[in-house]
Amino acid sequence: MRHIPTAVGLIGLVWLAGTSQELHGQQTTSRQGAKALYAVTHVDFAATSANLVEATRLVREFGIDSQKDAGVIRFEIMMMEGHPNHFAIYEVWQSREAFDAHLAAPHTKQFREKIQPMLGSPFRERLHTLQQLP
Repeated sequence: MRHIPTAVGLIGLVWLAGTSQELHGQQTTSRQGAKALYAVTHVDFAATSANLVEATRLVREFGIDSQKDAGVIRFEIMMMEGHPNHFAIYEVWQSREAFDAHLAAPHTKQFREKIQPMLGSPFRERLHTLQQLP
């Protein structure tokens, strides 16, 4: 993976597989996984150099703030290789209530408000629950 200097500390490739995974050093249990809410969000910014620097800064700050929210299990930000204006945000929350509290948090509202004029395509957030395999 190429190093993109404007996204220091943000870029990584996260491969999540299986129905039970290690999150922050703790193994999730079936009960936690059944209640957990997974959110995958795609954020594409209009690709101008000024926009990209500001957008990357905002995404980074949002990630740092969100990792401190109550009920967060995992919060990862990924940049598409070769496309520094395309981000994926992968979140795991203890419950739907924890996720809803995150959405209501001032830092989440401010982030979404600030990025709106920089978006190159609609903000796409998809929610998922873990399906246990037999």
